[in-house]
Amino acid sequence: MTSYNLSGKRIYVAGHRGMVGSAIVRRLQSENAAEILTATSADIDLRNQEAVNSWMAQNKPDAIFLAAAKVGGIVANNSYPAEFLYDNIAIATNIIHAAHVNKVEKLLFLGSSCIYPKFAPQPIKENSLLEGALEPTNEWYAIAKISGIKMCQAYRRQYGCDFISAMPTNLYGPGDNYHLEHSHVIPALLRKAHIAKETGADSMEIWGTGTVKREFMHADDCADGLVFAMKNLSQEQHVNVGQGSDVTIEELAKLVMETVGFKGRLTKDTSRPDGTPRKIMDDSQLKALGWAPRYDLKTGLKDAYRWFLEHQDNIREV
Repeated sequence: MTSYNLSGKRIYVAGHRGMVGSAIVRRLQSENAAEILTATSADIDLRNQEAVNSWMAQNKPDAIFLAAAKVGGIVANNSYPAEFLYDNIAIATNIIHAAHVNKVEKLLFLGSSCIYPKFAPQPIKENSLLEGALEPTNEWYAIAKISGIKMCQAYRRQYGCDFISAMPTNLYGPGDNYHLEHSHVIPALLRKAHIAKETGADSMEIWGTGTVKREFMHADDCADGLVFAMKNLSQEQHVNVGQGSDVTIEELAKLVMETVGFKGRLTKDTSRPDGTPRKIMDDSQLKALGWAPRYDLKTGLKDAYRWFLEHQDNIREV
C-alpha cells in the first residue's frame, strides 16, 4: 500500500466553503499540516486559467483536494445545464492543469456517483464507468465530473502526476444547501418536515413514488474517506467512497419526520421524476485497505438537523 504523509504539507482545499470542502478542512486539522490554503470566489475565479495559474504559483501548495464545483439536485441540473457543464469542466481543467504546471505533489479530484450509468449493476463498481447511458436529469454535471476523472488519468499517464479521483455517494451534513427546489433530497426533506412541524401541517409531500433506493453518507465520513485515499492510494482508476447500505426515499422521509418530530401524514407527488431506480456504491476497495464510515443514517440525520436548527436564519439557499 502506498503512503503519502500530509504532515508538514501546504494543502489547498478548493471549494472550502462547500459542504464537503468544509468537512475536509475540519478533518485536516488533525493531520499536522504546515498550512491549509483556502481561497474564496472573490480571491480567485476558478473558471479563469490565468487566475488559477497565478494563485497557485504564488501559494505553492504541495497537495490539493479539488472539491470545488457547482452542485445541485434534479431541478437545478435540469434548469441550468450550460452552467453545470461549463463551470465544472472549467474548474477541473484549470486546477488540474495548474497543479501539473506548478509541480503539485499530489491531487485528489472529487467526483460524484452520478458519473455512473443510469442502469449500472448494483452495487456499482468502479469499472462501470462509461458502460452505459447516464441518467438524463443530471448528465451535464456527470459529464463534467467524468472529464475531471479522465484529466487526472491523462496527466498521470502523460506526465507522471500523482493525481487521483474519488467518487462519493450521496452526501449530507453540516453546510448543506437547504433550498426547497434546488437542493438534494435529505436537506430538502429536513426543511420540509421542519416547516410542516412549525406550521402545524397535517401532511408532508415527497417527490416521486418513494420506491427508489439511495445510499447516503455524512459529509464528515466522506472527508475522512478522502483523506484516507489521499494518504493511501496512488492509481489511475478512481475509487468509490460509500456508506455500504441504502434505503428507499419513503423510508428516508419517515426517518426524517421522526428526526424532526413531525407526526403528520406522508404524501407523494408522482408527477415528479424519480431519477435512477437504485444507486449504491461498491465500496470494497477502500474498505479492503482498512477504512470504514462512522455515522449510521439515524445518527447522521440528527447531526444534520442540529446544524440546520443552529443556522436556519442564514442557511445557504442557491
